Amino acid sequence: MKGLYESVQDAAGFLRSSSALIPKVGIILGTGLGGVSARIQVNEQIPYNRIPHFPESTVEGHKGNLLFGTVSGCNVVAMQGRFHYYEGYSLQQVTFPVRIMKALGAELLFINSAAGGLNPLFRAGDIMIVTDHINLQGDNPLRGITDERLGPRFPDMRRPYDCELIEFAGKVALDLKIPVRYGVYAAVDGPSLETPSETRMLRMLGADAVGMSTVPEVIVARQVGFRTLVLVAVTNVNLPDAMEPISMEKVITNAGLAEPDISDVLEEMLRRTMKNGPI
Repeated sequence: MKGLYESVQDAAGFLRSSSALIPKVGIILGTGLGGVSARIQVNEQIPYNRIPHFPESTVEGHKGNLLFGTVSGCNVVAMQGRFHYYEGYSLQQVTFPVRIMKALGAELLFINSAAGGLNPLFRAGDIMIVTDHINLQGDNPLRGITDERLGPRFPDMRRPYDCELIEFAGKVALDLKIPVRYGVYAAVDGPSLETPSETRMLRMLGADAVGMSTVPEVIVARQVGFRTLVLVAVTNVNLPDAMEPISMEKVITNAGLAEPDISDVLEEMLRRTMKNGPI
């Protein structure tokens, strides 16, 4: 049985033989945020089921393709659909694509996620730039891994979200007159949504938004040396004393409210990166 490092090399080798493009930026598109892919001039679209050792997405709104192309002249590789712990995958499987994108040469990782708002000042359709996270998934994608070729076993997590990228994203949003929030993302297992008491607890812990993804990918991104930025689409606001019904259809619809602004910010960041050099 192949180890994780060998599986990464298998998948990366297959993708190199399928596309000559060397990405500078990896992009992970979350629930209801696949519209970002429309900004990509696609050179190659590879279904997940063709890639060795790759999982397959089972979630509505996740198409399941790896896209190679350019945005404003910047080479990117983008996941059109991601994987989640609640789908039954291990966190090593969930984060496998992050390792692949790094092995292909990407230096920056941009993650888009849909999440429920916990901060009472937030509104559905807001964009939150993640500044820190709380891992409440009860597991870690690095658990059990000791292969130093994959990165350090104990990566430094003082600044899992790149400060310069956060500042850059905020400046771009301001220039585009797009309001953004800043806050802490809490990751839970799912797929059930939060009760009023759980919502109250999360807010007491200091979380501004809650979701079922992102944190495992960021942990692995730190291990492999990515500089990472996460933009969250707030799909609803959970007020524990006035909880409203929420469905996946509504999550996708409300994520779509933020999607054009998220796309504008990412596209402009990549344009400026290509014009002015490395961030």
